[in-house]
Amino acid sequence: MLDIDSHSLSIPPHRIFCIGKNYDKHIKELGGKQAPDEPVVFMKPVCNIVAPGETISYPPAGKELHHEVEVVILIGKKGKSIPESEALTYVSGITLGLDLTLRDVQKKLKKAGLPWELSKSFDQSAPLGIFKNFNSKELDINNLSFSCSVNGNSRQKGNTGEMIFSIPNLIHILSNWWILKPGDIIFTGTPAGVGPLQPGDKMEVESPMIGSYSWHLSPENL
Repeated sequence: MLDIDSHSLSIPPHRIFCIGKNYDKHIKELGGKQAPDEPVVFMKPVCNIVAPGETISYPPAGKELHHEVEVVILIGKKGKSIPESEALTYVSGITLGLDLTLRDVQKKLKKAGLPWELSKSFDQSAPLGIFKNFNSKELDINNLSFSCSVNGNSRQKGNTGEMIFSIPNLIHILSNWWILKPGDIIFTGTPAGVGPLQPGDKMEVESPMIGSYSWHLSPENL
C-alpha cells in the first residue's frame, strides 16, 4: 500500500472518497440542470495516488481525459455521525488534487445508467499534493481559492465558498454512512472549467493558502 509519508503526514491512506456535482457552474457545464439533493459519492483506490512531480501515463481505455482540480482533506481521527459543528476537528491535513476523468467513458456509462468507476478509478487517476497541517484558526476552509492551469494557461478557478455541500457538511454526511478513520481522504468536488488533456501536457494546481503542485502527462500515449 502507498505510504502517505511522501505527502508529509505519517498516516497510511485508508480510503479515497470523491464528491461529484458539488459546484453549480460545473454541473451546468456538463449539461446538468439542477443541484443534487444529496452529495454524489464515489471512490478511488488509494493505489491511484500520484505524488507531485511524477509523470502520468495517458490512459489507453479512453479518448477524452479531463482535469478536475479539487480541495482535498485528510481525516485524522475516528468518528461516526459527526455533527457539522465538530467536523473540522477531524481534519488533520489539507491539500489540492486532481480527479482525472475519462469524460467520453463517463458519458457512455451515464447514458447506460451504469456506475462511474471505469471513468474515474483507472491507474494514476488521483494526483495528490502534499498535505499541509490544518488549523481552522489559521485557514478559513469555507473561503479558500484554488485553481488549475495546463501548460501555463488558466483553466479552472474556484472557491470553497461556492460549494453546494460545504466541507463540514460533507464530513457530517459521510460519517453517517461510514465510520471515518485516520487516513481517509476526501476529494471535495471541482469547479467549472474542466477540459481535455493531451500527452505531454503539464498540469499545475495552486492555492495561495496551500501551495502549488504539478504533474506531467507522458508525451506518448501508452
